Amino acid sequence: MAERDDGFELFDLRVDVVIPEGGAVYCGARPGDHFTLQGEMLHLPPGQGISIYSLASVLPLLAAKQRPTHRNDWMTTDADIACPDPNCSTRLRITRTGLRRFSHAETTAVPLPTLSNDE
Repeated sequence: MAERDDGFELFDLRVDVVIPEGGAVYCGARPGDHFTLQGEMLHLPPGQGISIYSLASVLPLLAAKQRPTHRNDWMTTDADIACPDPNCSTRLRITRTGLRRFSHAETTAVPLPTLSNDE
């Protein structure tokens, strides 16, 4: 019996701070600020922080942006997330940067369902 492939792919993401020219910034962001997401691991460049409020605004969307979506789905096309402070002009732009392969068995203790003879 052949071994079952338990692999799946997720997009790596880069999230960049976008500051409109002359826009007010109240979240502490600076031009060039960004972070990356590889699987479940969020990486910030050394010496850079991010506002917990800005992070909270983008976190719910990251897991969806990591997964393949239909080309007509708004999740595929929409990439800019507003800072939660209505007086702050910054945006967080989510970009898919590449695919990374993962193993189900290495990411959870829950086993895959048993296959029937027809599968």
